[in-house]
Amino acid sequence: MVTPETGHIRIARGRGGEVEVDGPIDSFAGDVLRRAGFLFEPSLSGHWIRLPFDMGRGWENEHATWAAEMLAVARYPVRLAPDLHRDTAATTAPTRPARPPAMTAQAPPGRRTAR
Repeated sequence: MVTPETGHIRIARGRGGEVEVDGPIDSFAGDVLRRAGFLFEPSLSGHWIRLPFDMGRGWENEHATWAAEMLAVARYPVRLAPDLHRDTAATTAPTRPARPPAMTAQAPPGRRTAR
């Protein structure tokens, strides 16, 4: 369990411009980060947790902010870098990032009823 004494989860932009997560991540926090779009890449020191590359700063900010909000609601100590905050008006509750519409076939036209 993460406590204030064990450290903060930090979400920031790395040297190469990628959005990464550092700090103590337990299984629940990992699930939240995966749900927000973060990838867990194996590395020599454990896992490199980052968002996919080249998705655009707006997309990265939206997903990083959502992850930080959800972790904070779950009472994890989180620090979100100032350049990753969502550029929208303050919201009262965390909202999930918008997803593109699903590619589905059009609904069939309504049947005419016989009179």
